[in-house]
Amino acid sequence: MIPKGTYLVGPLKFAGPCENVSKIIVHMKGYLKATTNLFKYGDGAGWVEFRWIEGLALTGGGTFDGQGAKAWPYNSCSTDFNCKLLPTNVKFLAMNRTIVRGITSVNSKFFHMALVECKNFKGSKIKISAPADSPNTDGIHIQRSSGVYFSRSLIGTGDDCISIGQGNSQVTITSISCGPGHGISVGSLGRYKDEGDVSGLVVRDCTMIGTSNGIRIKTWANSPGRSAATNMTFENINMENVTNPIIIDQAYCPFASCTPMGPSQVKLSDIYFKKIKGTSLSAVAVALECSKGIPCQDIYLEDVHLELATGEKQVTSTCKNVRAKYIGTQIPPPCA
Repeated sequence: MIPKGTYLVGPLKFAGPCENVSKIIVHMKGYLKATTNLFKYGDGAGWVEFRWIEGLALTGGGTFDGQGAKAWPYNSCSTDFNCKLLPTNVKFLAMNRTIVRGITSVNSKFFHMALVECKNFKGSKIKISAPADSPNTDGIHIQRSSGVYFSRSLIGTGDDCISIGQGNSQVTITSISCGPGHGISVGSLGRYKDEGDVSGLVVRDCTMIGTSNGIRIKTWANSPGRSAATNMTFENINMENVTNPIIIDQAYCPFASCTPMGPSQVKLSDIYFKKIKGTSLSAVAVALECSKGIPCQDIYLEDVHLELATGEKQVTSTCKNVRAKYIGTQIPPPCA
């Protein structure tokens, strides 16, 4: 039990396995503030970290405040390939049967919530907030996990509201309101050798408000190994003044410049965009740039209706190294 009140807290690790215990409840009502002394944290660590626990429930309506404003000037991961990672607000490592409900995370130094090697994880009624210009403050990052379900949450950050990293399977995202931020992203994939595949992703009934991207799939060019992202569905997504509503970017490079790039070695296939509607801030509402080394296969767009936010003219599509398949309404028109 963490009672009501405000507490200044340094790095915490709650580690199992917990013998002969079927369920552990952390009922958090308090307001926790993270210490701003970066020397107290390890590279890539979580501020509050749960690991190797079966049957954890984190509830209570409390808040994790990362006090990230003082740390953001030291975040170089948008420009430096070998940057030091700042701490994540709440990190879950190798967890099974986890429930997170009614928790708030604000102003994380880095990611707000990260799942690594987790199974059977359910999150709902989560509130995540950071300024639109805060660097690398992804709302929820998921990596090498399976059986993950997030629903009915509000996320506004300076980076991806939700990012789906490598090695994930059977992840479902529903009823998420995203904005500000970079939208809901798969990737980036293909940055490292021997990455795991992504499969069985479903994103549905979500709203993007004023985000730089809506639904984005991003893979690195010049990737050192081969992997795949397949069997993914994005359905019933509402875009409100989104700059890039639908985007596949297989030449992803977040830095000012990259080394001479060969094609991405990440294979994208069996991807469905269904019932995507709303307004675009850019003239190109659908941008599908696939790898020239491994062109995308079986990309479907069904009932897409995106208008230019200003209403001045019709939006357009661009395509590279892909022949998408179109069903039903298509605004913008399919690529020629």
